[in-house]
Amino acid sequence: MSLRSLQALCLTSFFIADVRDGLGPFLGIFLTQHHWQPDDIGLLMTVGGIAGLLTTLPAGVITDKSSRKRLLLALLCLVITTATLLLWFTHGNAMVALLLIISGISASFVGPLMTGITLGLTGQHGFNAQVGKNEAFNHAGNFLTALIAGGLAWFWGVGGIFILMACTTLLTLLALMAIRSGDIDNNAARGLESPTQQHVPDFSVLFKNSALLVTGLTLLLFHLANAALLPMLSMRIASTPGSINPGLYAAATIIISQVVMIPVAVQISGQIEKYGYWRLIMLALLIMPVRAALAATTGDPIMMIPVQILDGLAAGILGVAVPSFIVSLLRGSGHVNAGQSVVMLMQGAGASMSPALTGMIAGRYSFSVAFGVLSIIAMAALLIWWRYTPVLSALNKVE
Repeated sequence: MSLRSLQALCLTSFFIADVRDGLGPFLGIFLTQHHWQPDDIGLLMTVGGIAGLLTTLPAGVITDKSSRKRLLLALLCLVITTATLLLWFTHGNAMVALLLIISGISASFVGPLMTGITLGLTGQHGFNAQVGKNEAFNHAGNFLTALIAGGLAWFWGVGGIFILMACTTLLTLLALMAIRSGDIDNNAARGLESPTQQHVPDFSVLFKNSALLVTGLTLLLFHLANAALLPMLSMRIASTPGSINPGLYAAATIIISQVVMIPVAVQISGQIEKYGYWRLIMLALLIMPVRAALAATTGDPIMMIPVQILDGLAAGILGVAVPSFIVSLLRGSGHVNAGQSVVMLMQGAGASMSPALTGMIAGRYSFSVAFGVLSIIAMAALLIWWRYTPVLSALNKVE
């Protein structure tokens, strides 16, 4: 494997962190400042999430078959950024919905493409270590851009975030160009055992894999509980008169979690062989109910510190353990990225419904009630993972 290409891949992971999510938690603040209500914001965020959800599986299939993954990823980054920048100029329901749909569809390709490029560069045996580095750089990128975004929000308001995203998109494209296309083995990138492997199992092999489906269902519930928690924390501050600067608050929530995720991502890649996938994912699932319950107890801005520390722990573990587990699970199938997309489809279903559900509960009752419901949903994810221990325990150790 080429050291230059792997270094460029790490830089791509660093800069793409700010591109893929668009405005991220700043979207809720931006729309709130333009007099949108929480339930309307949640609904439109759900529309964008559903659009991405519908293209998640095709994104994995296309990634498996594509031999031009770098070019495809570069084009999609440009589309996401353009759609996000256009939000500055229009606030009408239909146009905002259309732009969020475009961003959601484009963002659905980023995960499979990054996984495919990584696997194509490292092969099966080097994947776990490299995906840990990718995640660490990705979180470091989120940390730095959140730090800059907080400063921009403090001095110029949320509008400065749009400029920041344009800059990180340019840097992402430069990093992608530094990855040598010839270093990417397209057979390895889809999970084939060797360059000479001729037989590729039928696509239906994915839906016959019970461990893959249990993983997807568990993460569906996890993200139903998790996806709206951070935006709703920021919206609770934005809707409270005389509270702290909401843009600065949103940046702080991101910074805290990213600082935790960076060392966790690095450590987890080295702990998979020792503890196995099942135990590490169980640990992440245990964290989420506690995090949501803490958010429900008080609206004091200081509570975001333990809430986001826990977020960093859970996300740092899952960001490495889940894709590594799926690559190991589907080894030799030729459908690794499609398998990643099956799980992404299911967790995306939970994530896309989360803002609408939480926004509706917060609008009719309170933010505290909404966070309490999220804690209960997270407990359901934990129970499912525990219930299907026999299905997953055989796959706990790395081969």
